[in-house]
Amino acid sequence: MLSRRAAQLPPSSTAALDARAKQLAEDGVDVINLTGGEVDFPTPREACEGGTEAIDRGFTRYTAVAGIASLRQAVAARLARMWNAPCTAQEIIITNGAKQALANAFATLLDPGDEVIIQAPYWVSFPHMITLAGGTPVVIPTGADTGFKLTPRAVAERITPRTKALLINSPSNPTGVVYTRAQLAALADVALGADLTIVSDEIYGDLVYDGAEFTGVASLGRAIRERTVTVGGWSKTFAMTGWRVGFAAAPPPVIAAMAALQGHTTSAASSISQHAALAVLRAEPTAELRQRGIALDERRRILRDGLAALPGLRLAVEPQGAFFAFVDVSGAYGPGAHGQAIDSAATFAEQLLRTTQVAVVPGADFGAPHHIRISYVAGPETLREALKRIHDFLAAIPGSRATTAGR
Repeated sequence: MLSRRAAQLPPSSTAALDARAKQLAEDGVDVINLTGGEVDFPTPREACEGGTEAIDRGFTRYTAVAGIASLRQAVAARLARMWNAPCTAQEIIITNGAKQALANAFATLLDPGDEVIIQAPYWVSFPHMITLAGGTPVVIPTGADTGFKLTPRAVAERITPRTKALLINSPSNPTGVVYTRAQLAALADVALGADLTIVSDEIYGDLVYDGAEFTGVASLGRAIRERTVTVGGWSKTFAMTGWRVGFAAAPPPVIAAMAALQGHTTSAASSISQHAALAVLRAEPTAELRQRGIALDERRRILRDGLAALPGLRLAVEPQGAFFAFVDVSGAYGPGAHGQAIDSAATFAEQLLRTTQVAVVPGADFGAPHHIRISYVAGPETLREALKRIHDFLAAIPGSRATTAGR
């Protein structure tokens, strides 16, 4: 009954693990869920009031498919003001979350067999979005030697006559790396020379730490901007995951095509969510966002320092953006603590959850089977307790260095 495409599509591993951890918590298990991609801060008051006001004033009907004009204007203004990427409202579409913006972009850019260059580790949905659109993901592995970043040479070597686009994600999920302006400019030069479109996932652009600076690809100049699809949203910066509102910025023909596609699939984003998004952009609660950034940076440092004290685990690269740490667990491989061998990040994560009730995401679906992703959106004390449990888990493994190491 199913199409081959649907039959081969796996469920999102991150969503599945998050759901499992939440179900354990509902069942009364003292689980620490470090799988999710949503901060524990509340949605800003301004957004909530904007949504409530929209309901009270009767803004509960369909909007224009591409979004209400005032919100598109506000997004364009913020991109120019915050990310130095000038554009007009006609170059903006509002979507049902940033994920839909990405899916719509690939669906409108790709013909069957077109190739999209992506790096591994990658966000779990990237390759599947490409294949669902009929494209072919061309994966370039990255590692510690390149700081888990693409290099111009690696990209140039993988370009073929079928290459259509280059996908960039900075700050990165799952590694937390942030590309410098010079690094992005070098990649953009390769893309321009090969007549490629750049799809730039910048959903974590407001979340950078430790002196890192975010650079939007579209800020690199007019020629690059005219070949770039920028994707963002409100989920991460403004803690609005459940509101399901995102955007894409691109040249008018691309936006028009995305709007046509959206008109035949989901139609516009929620009118209530759009007004909430507009209200928070107009207010731009800078002080509150700064405090949230400071809090996330504190949690990042707690996790970084705690991981450094755990024998057998190695932080693959120090995260400077987003809210994830990517950890090499191959040093903990061995017989396991309960007769089941640990021979992959998947078995490590499964045993960790079963024995200590700490939920993390194994890296196979990120293209990195020896790593786990740990989210540091939980509070400081929760993170410290999670680190203690992970230490105890490692100490119980026969022959583990943690058995005799102090903490």
